[in-house]
Amino acid sequence: MESAAEAAKISGYREALTELLFQLADDELVMGHRDSEWLGLAPDIEEDVAFSSIAQDEVGHSVYYFERLHELGETDSDRLAFDRGADRRRNAVVLERPNGDWAYTIARHFFYDVFDQIRLEALSTSGYVPLAHGVTKIRREEHYHLLHMRLWFTRLGSAGGEATERMRRAVRDLWTEIGGLFSLGDAESRLLEFGIIPIGAAELKRRWEDQVRPAFEEAKIPWPGSPAVPEIDGRKGEHTSDLERLLDSMTEVFRLDPAAKW
Repeated sequence: MESAAEAAKISGYREALTELLFQLADDELVMGHRDSEWLGLAPDIEEDVAFSSIAQDEVGHSVYYFERLHELGETDSDRLAFDRGADRRRNAVVLERPNGDWAYTIARHFFYDVFDQIRLEALSTSGYVPLAHGVTKIRREEHYHLLHMRLWFTRLGSAGGEATERMRRAVRDLWTEIGGLFSLGDAESRLLEFGIIPIGAAELKRRWEDQVRPAFEEAKIPWPGSPAVPEIDGRKGEHTSDLERLLDSMTEVFRLDPAAKW
């Protein structure tokens, strides 16, 4: 499928593609916003700079996906980012949770970055050409995010004392919801049928476990077992009050004058 115009000609194709693009965009936007909350609060100046840069990357990636949605007939990027209620968001629930402490932030980011690399690798062979082309640059940037988070994860996990205790607690807290990353929502069967993404939730999860488990061994953290499917699925618009509060903060300036041109 070479273009948005071609995608619109096939019954069900545009709808499935739109669902996936919202998942991609909302994951990145929410993650970028949470990253930005560490500005001025990170453990040292180097991490302050690193998280600022990573936040910019994540938000930039979300804009790319929003632009693809605009090509498919959705509204412009600003309104897609700031003018949708929580029930229209498709990010994984675990990403909307507050940052917590440094260990929680690092563990969540590491788990997400591994997942995102696997998802992007799969999308590099997507039958929707604009998406396949676009993820090439995004993969390069996300690769460095992953290296950074993996280093911190293994360092904190193997450090001993309070650092290890906090990291193990973070893993326990995250494990009840991390399985929500792998969901493709109600569109999974159509996404696979149309070749928009070549692998489904089960394979995404299997590959993720294969890549995450060695880091657990290096960090000397016991493997908690395969993550369960959470009770609520952000891919279906099911969210928590944490997302409501995040959106209230993120959209505050936009809501002052939605028609303004900045």
